[in-house]
Amino acid sequence: MFYWFMKNIVAGPILLGLFRPWVIGLDNIPKEGGVVLASNHLSFIDSVFLPLVVPRRVVFLAKSEYFTGTGLKGWATRQFFKATGQLPIDRSGGKASEDSLNTGLAVLNGGGALGIYPEGTRSPDARMYRGRTGVARMVLEAGVPVVPVAMIDTEKAMPTGTRIPKVRRIGIVIGEPLDFSRFEGMEGDRFVLRSVTDELMYELRRLSTQEYVDVYATSVKEKRASLSR
Repeated sequence: MFYWFMKNIVAGPILLGLFRPWVIGLDNIPKEGGVVLASNHLSFIDSVFLPLVVPRRVVFLAKSEYFTGTGLKGWATRQFFKATGQLPIDRSGGKASEDSLNTGLAVLNGGGALGIYPEGTRSPDARMYRGRTGVARMVLEAGVPVVPVAMIDTEKAMPTGTRIPKVRRIGIVIGEPLDFSRFEGMEGDRFVLRSVTDELMYELRRLSTQEYVDVYATSVKEKRASLSR
């Protein structure tokens, strides 16, 4: 109820009116049943505008740090993420990664729409980076279609490191669902997972027209952080 109220009565109309997002391919999203919306990730506001333009409720998996802050800021952040339908996950690896997978599978098995960023983190420079195979494993285990989504110019509206977005028009391009049912039962094969992931990233690159870099974005961020010390 709170999600619906915020999306349709409070925040949604204001944000849509200010940023006037243009959308292509909205009909490519199945009207019901489990589905993964796999998007490139340019800005914090990606997780805000995609759910606003999609008629269905979209659940994102967000890092747990967003839900554990203290003080007024921590409370406000926690309420915002809950209001936008996001679920906390631990991205530290090992059992935490398995728990995150299970959280996503629960959403899909319940017939929900799950938003995922295959790159695993925001792009540090608006280019597209190598996809993580977790999304492929989730899609194959749940047996659901995956819809590629390209966010356009969101990094210009709210660059990484800024707190207040600039009011400007952004875009969202939604591709046709990708069917990987031919790999049913092969979610344990790492070569299959990489093949599925690369096919998905190719489609995201085509829709977004971003320059592609075949390394993980997290590696680039870690290298930059080490050089700045």
